[in-house]
Amino acid sequence: MLAGDLYIADDPELQVDLRRAALLTERYNRSSAAGPAERRAILEELLGSIGDSVDLRPPFHCDYGYQVHIGARTFVNFGLVALDVAEIRMGEDVQVGPYVQLLTATHPTDSEMRREKWESGRPITIGANVWLGGGVIVGPGVSIGANTVVGSGAVVVRDLPPNVVAVGNPARILRDPGQVAD
Repeated sequence: MLAGDLYIADDPELQVDLRRAALLTERYNRSSAAGPAERRAILEELLGSIGDSVDLRPPFHCDYGYQVHIGARTFVNFGLVALDVAEIRMGEDVQVGPYVQLLTATHPTDSEMRREKWESGRPITIGANVWLGGGVIVGPGVSIGANTVVGSGAVVVRDLPPNVVAVGNPARILRDPGQVAD
């Protein structure tokens, strides 16, 4: 799984990791009355890495947790789904709107392989100072360049360069790096 190769989704070792993440995310999602230090401790145990001054609002859902890396000063609004069968890296100062989905999992087009529960994953990279609007979906293997804005509801299935505004399904660039901002 970690190498991006095909693997069986219900492998017993992976089930242990899934259960660990489920217990920690459940604990985190019930932690609204807890203090910031307790909530931070849960995230440090769950995630691969987390920078200083990160605000991740519950509910939050992930497969494994240890493949999610969040840079300093990042704000994540309610309802992030991070299907982290491959690594998900967010840079510093990222803004994530409500109900964003970061989906690294891929599945074979061959129906028999899907029935046998084969899958794989490709990493997602989100550069520094990116803003993902509410309801954005980012697909497997996508990189979003620094300072890019992705409009609400966009579905990002191809890489986006730095310093652009992208919207739609599939996401398309409205403004390229050579244009002057309004």
